[in-house]
Amino acid sequence: MMRRLGIYALLMLAAAPAAAQAPAPNAPAKELFGKKSDAAPLKARAIGFYSKGCLAGGIALPVNGQTWQVMRLSRNRNWGHPDLIAFLERFAKRVPQAGWNGILVGDLAQPRGGPMLTGHASHQVGLDADIWLTPMPNRTLGTEERESFPPQLMVRADRRDIDPKIFTPGHVQVIRMAAEDPEVERIFVNAAIKKALCREAPKQPWQTKVRAYWGHDYHMHIRLRCPKDSPDCTPQGPVGSEDGCGKELDWWFRDAIINPPPPVEPKVKPKPKPPITMAELPPSCRDVLIAK
Repeated sequence: MMRRLGIYALLMLAAAPAAAQAPAPNAPAKELFGKKSDAAPLKARAIGFYSKGCLAGGIALPVNGQTWQVMRLSRNRNWGHPDLIAFLERFAKRVPQAGWNGILVGDLAQPRGGPMLTGHASHQVGLDADIWLTPMPNRTLGTEERESFPPQLMVRADRRDIDPKIFTPGHVQVIRMAAEDPEVERIFVNAAIKKALCREAPKQPWQTKVRAYWGHDYHMHIRLRCPKDSPDCTPQGPVGSEDGCGKELDWWFRDAIINPPPPVEPKVKPKPKPPITMAELPPSCRDVLIAK
């Protein structure tokens, strides 16, 4: 009888599904998270910091809405924490007040967040969204068209101001709408766009959330604050009371920044920065990665 029970137990063990294998601590996190095509079936949580974390229980923004369309669908980066998806849906409903048909949505996060194979250093916890500053057309774009549709650059060729033929009062209104939402922590835009905002809407409380940053000449990067359901989310430091329209903005228009000298070829090439490993992410991100 005991021998039969032993054989039965072995057969049951052999038939049981293999446990998900934990990733090696030194494995490049972007290689693992970049291969995931669906969300982790866990309670929704943003885990870690915006540039070093992951996303549990993410949901996808539908690629079409009455007042939004998702771009670059092949990237599969239209995932976010439920708070981010809810924000985008209510924000998109408001933009027609500025004379826009709606918004074009760029990258949010991968299905399980984490470092990306290409592009962003942030967008890892499902709380970041790139919103193009090109208003949504009055028609539904095709799948192939969304891969090649060119965004409009808002900045003049000399990089010192916006192009007034493209950047309009409607753009100011749309950025203000986003910044006034209480869930929004930061908005990053090109320095020329911030300059225009300071000129067109001076001394406005919402300006403290809008900050100049590298690039961002055709889109705004919206970042939400850590949700209440995410105790392991690391918040952004306080922005302070300055509106970013003074000396902080002047720094971006120095000649050394606008017209940097050509790079000098080093005698010894520096080693490329190693990618973020699984060991560098919060421990919970390993559970997010292997969840089935």
